[in-house]
Amino acid sequence: MPLARDFTRQALYAWGWLPAATADQRAAAEDVLLVVSELVTNACLHAEGPDELWIASDNKVLRIEVSDRGTGQPAPRTPHRAGRPGGHGMFIVQRLCLDWGVIRTPGVAGKTVWAEVGGPA
Repeated sequence: MPLARDFTRQALYAWGWLPAATADQRAAAEDVLLVVSELVTNACLHAEGPDELWIASDNKVLRIEVSDRGTGQPAPRTPHRAGRPGGHGMFIVQRLCLDWGVIRTPGVAGKTVWAEVGGPA
Protein backbone atom coordinates (compact mmCIF):
# COMPACT_ATOMS: atom_id res chain seq x y z
CA MET A 1 0.00 0.00 0.00
CA PRO A 2 2.68 2.59 0.86
CA LEU A 3 4.41 1.91 -2.48
CA ALA A 4 1.19 2.54 -4.39
CA ARG A 5 0.59 5.83 -2.56
CA ASP A 6 4.23 6.92 -3.03
CA PHE A 7 4.09 6.09 -6.75
CA THR A 8 0.82 8.04 -7.08
CA ARG A 9 2.17 11.02 -5.11
CA GLN A 10 5.24 11.15 -7.42
CA ALA A 11 2.95 11.14 -10.48
CA LEU A 12 0.83 13.94 -8.99
CA TYR A 13 3.97 16.05 -8.49
CA ALA A 14 5.16 15.28 -12.04
CA TRP A 15 1.78 16.38 -13.46
CA GLY A 16 1.55 19.53 -11.33
CA TRP A 17 -1.36 18.37 -9.13
CA LEU A 18 1.03 18.74 -6.19
CA PRO A 19 2.11 20.85 -4.48
CA ALA A 20 -1.45 22.09 -4.30
CA ALA A 21 -1.81 25.85 -4.68
CA THR A 22 -5.52 25.89 -3.74
CA ALA A 23 -7.92 23.97 -1.53
CA ASP A 24 -9.57 22.52 -4.68
CA GLN A 25 -6.22 21.24 -5.94
CA ARG A 26 -5.41 19.74 -2.55
CA ALA A 27 -8.82 18.04 -2.41
CA ALA A 28 -8.41 16.59 -5.92
CA ALA A 29 -4.97 15.17 -5.05
CA GLU A 30 -6.30 13.71 -1.78
CA ASP A 31 -9.22 12.12 -3.68
CA VAL A 32 -6.77 10.45 -6.08
CA LEU A 33 -4.65 9.10 -3.22
CA LEU A 34 -7.74 7.78 -1.43
CA VAL A 35 -9.10 6.08 -4.58
CA VAL A 36 -5.71 4.42 -5.22
CA SER A 37 -5.65 3.22 -1.60
CA GLU A 38 -9.16 1.78 -1.84
CA LEU A 39 -8.57 -0.02 -5.16
CA VAL A 40 -5.23 -1.47 -4.04
CA THR A 41 -6.71 -2.50 -0.67
CA ASN A 42 -9.58 -4.27 -2.43
CA ALA A 43 -7.09 -6.17 -4.61
CA CYS A 44 -5.21 -7.20 -1.44
CA LEU A 45 -8.34 -8.26 0.43
CA HIS A 46 -10.20 -10.01 -2.39
CA ALA A 47 -7.67 -11.01 -5.06
CA GLU A 48 -4.28 -11.92 -3.54
CA GLY A 49 -2.95 -8.42 -4.23
CA PRO A 50 -2.61 -6.19 -7.26
CA ASP A 51 -0.54 -7.14 -10.31
CA GLU A 52 -0.30 -3.61 -11.70
CA LEU A 53 -1.16 -0.01 -10.87
CA TRP A 54 -1.45 2.28 -13.89
CA ILE A 55 -2.17 6.01 -13.76
CA ALA A 56 -2.60 8.47 -16.62
CA SER A 57 -3.67 12.12 -16.79
CA ASP A 58 -4.73 14.50 -19.54
CA ASN A 59 -4.97 17.42 -17.04
CA LYS A 60 -8.79 17.22 -17.06
CA VAL A 61 -9.19 13.63 -15.88
CA LEU A 62 -6.87 11.26 -14.06
CA ARG A 63 -7.46 7.57 -14.75
CA ILE A 64 -6.40 4.90 -12.28
CA GLU A 65 -6.29 1.20 -13.16
CA VAL A 66 -5.53 -1.64 -10.76
CA SER A 67 -5.17 -5.12 -12.26
CA ASP A 68 -5.39 -8.32 -10.24
CA ARG A 69 -6.09 -12.04 -10.71
CA GLY A 70 -9.35 -12.01 -8.79
CA THR A 71 -12.63 -13.30 -10.17
CA GLY A 72 -14.92 -11.23 -7.95
CA GLN A 73 -17.03 -8.30 -9.09
CA PRO A 74 -16.36 -5.12 -7.10
CA ALA A 75 -19.50 -3.25 -6.13
CA PRO A 76 -20.57 -0.78 -3.45
CA ARG A 77 -22.11 -2.70 -0.56
CA THR A 78 -25.84 -2.18 -0.38
CA PRO A 79 -27.41 -1.08 1.72
CA HIS A 80 -24.46 1.13 2.67
CA ARG A 81 -24.27 1.56 6.43
CA ALA A 82 -21.93 4.39 7.33
CA GLY A 83 -21.60 3.39 10.99
CA ARG A 84 -20.41 -0.17 10.33
CA PRO A 85 -16.77 -1.10 9.75
CA GLY A 86 -15.68 -2.46 6.37
CA GLY A 87 -17.42 -2.47 3.04
CA HIS A 88 -16.89 1.21 2.28
CA GLY A 89 -14.19 0.98 -0.41
CA MET A 90 -16.27 0.93 -3.59
CA PHE A 91 -18.84 3.29 -2.05
CA ILE A 92 -15.99 5.79 -1.54
CA VAL A 93 -14.71 5.21 -5.09
CA GLN A 94 -18.22 5.74 -6.49
CA ARG A 95 -18.65 8.99 -4.53
CA LEU A 96 -15.25 10.49 -5.43
CA CYS A 97 -14.99 9.48 -9.08
CA LEU A 98 -16.55 10.71 -12.30
CA ASP A 99 -16.94 7.05 -13.30
CA TRP A 100 -15.49 3.61 -12.59
CA GLY A 101 -15.82 0.08 -13.88
CA VAL A 102 -14.28 -3.34 -14.45
CA ILE A 103 -12.52 -4.62 -17.57
CA ARG A 104 -12.13 -8.33 -18.21
CA THR A 105 -10.21 -9.82 -21.13
CA PRO A 106 -11.66 -13.09 -22.46
CA GLY A 107 -9.29 -15.98 -21.85
CA VAL A 108 -7.18 -14.01 -19.35
CA ALA A 109 -7.48 -14.58 -15.61
CA GLY A 110 -8.37 -11.62 -13.44
CA LYS A 111 -9.63 -8.13 -14.10
CA THR A 112 -8.74 -4.46 -14.18
CA VAL A 113 -10.72 -2.07 -11.99
CA TRP A 114 -10.56 1.50 -13.32
CA ALA A 115 -11.67 4.82 -11.92
CA GLU A 116 -11.54 8.40 -13.21
CA VAL A 117 -11.11 11.46 -11.02
CA GLY A 118 -11.73 14.99 -12.26
CA GLY A 119 -8.72 17.30 -12.38
CA PRO A 120 -8.36 20.26 -10.03
CA ALA A 121 -10.17 23.44 -10.97
